[in-house]
Amino acid sequence: MPSGVFDSILLKHVWGTEELRAIFNDEKRVQKWYDYETALALSQAELGIIPQAAATEIALKAKVANVDLEAIAGEIRRTKHPLVPALRALQAICHDGHGEYLHFGPTTQDVLDTGTMLQMREAHAVFVRDLQDIGRELFRLAETYGDTPMAGRTHAVQALPITFGHKCAIWLAEAGRNYQRLTQLQERTFVGSLVGAVGTQASFGDLAFELDNKVMARLGLGVASISWQPARDRFVEYVGVLGMIGGSLAKIANEIILLAHNEIAELAEPFNEGKVGSSTMPHKRNPVICEGIVAVGRTLRYTVALMHEALVLEHERDATVWRLEWKALPEACLMTGAILEQMKYVLSDLQVHPGKMRGNLDVLGGFLLSERVMFALAEKLGKQTAHELVYDLSMQGTSKGITFRQALMESAQVKQAIGTEELGALLDPTTYVGFAPEIVERVLAETRASGWITSLH
Repeated sequence: MPSGVFDSILLKHVWGTEELRAIFNDEKRVQKWYDYETALALSQAELGIIPQAAATEIALKAKVANVDLEAIAGEIRRTKHPLVPALRALQAICHDGHGEYLHFGPTTQDVLDTGTMLQMREAHAVFVRDLQDIGRELFRLAETYGDTPMAGRTHAVQALPITFGHKCAIWLAEAGRNYQRLTQLQERTFVGSLVGAVGTQASFGDLAFELDNKVMARLGLGVASISWQPARDRFVEYVGVLGMIGGSLAKIANEIILLAHNEIAELAEPFNEGKVGSSTMPHKRNPVICEGIVAVGRTLRYTVALMHEALVLEHERDATVWRLEWKALPEACLMTGAILEQMKYVLSDLQVHPGKMRGNLDVLGGFLLSERVMFALAEKLGKQTAHELVYDLSMQGTSKGITFRQALMESAQVKQAIGTEELGALLDPTTYVGFAPEIVERVLAETRASGWITSLH
């Protein structure tokens, strides 16, 4: 039975997806090792380094379905070596001694690193696809609610009016930058390793460079200019970007939680029939999906910190970082996949309540418009004088429990400077959203022009 959250029958849906688990399970891990050995053997045969018959036999038999993973696992525990038992298992099923040409030159880390890179490349395609889907939903929300007024909040309390579309456009622009980060690192990240025991390629002979090119071409990876066995920055950077993506989406989830508070009730995550909020309070509709995203996002950010430990290792190779990466890399990918999948679901059916947004603009009794009134008064009184006047009236009005209009009307200076009709217009929060709609349109136009989200109308 599973004992951890990533494979728990009860909890794994929160911490990963079936698609990502299939990429990082043991079967896929060993198959990627065998894919490397196949590419190596076939390339060596092309160059006349090993017999073609041996390469053909290795390629034919190098399927994880042909070996016993439980037996390999037992041998790993006995030999204390992570790869040799898998190689021995493959060699044993190659006929006519052709298995003697298996693993002809590389070191263990060549295979492990390249195999991991192949897994990460598969996961990368999932992340790019899902981030585009999320961008599409954010684009829709920003476009739909570009003119929908709501309270902007700073330091957790109401500040000035904005539009909900403006909030969504900020999320969209950030998602676009994360998409850029994710795609810009592809070329420098997805390379393989064929350098041998200490990175000098000595075991591959005079054809080492040509062999390296051929192997990586078969695997669809780039060729590294020098050994990266003691330089783990590629993996570290990649997980760092995943942490940024997870953090950005966790922020959105946390915002949805805040705006779903009953006292605010401007947003709510999707609700499905049968969804239960409490075992004792039947009325509850808890934001459990968003809570999960926030929790997984926090854990992902700590995994980013763990990955940075892989930057420090000894000499030309150090197996301590392997063991660290075996945990951190797959878990980071699983958590990112879970966050992306859950956020796609939340945004696709996000419950938006424009009526509550409008109603909440009046919660402060008009004090939300203090800046607007201050600038109107500044034209006649001067900015600093107007600020001090409106500040005093706001503090007094709040203490007395009266509205902003009532507080202003207690001041002779205000009455003399602003007429009743003008004051009424100034206190309409729906007309003081600045250039929020125009800013939203600018972000939407830039997003369309960038082309990072496909299928936009």
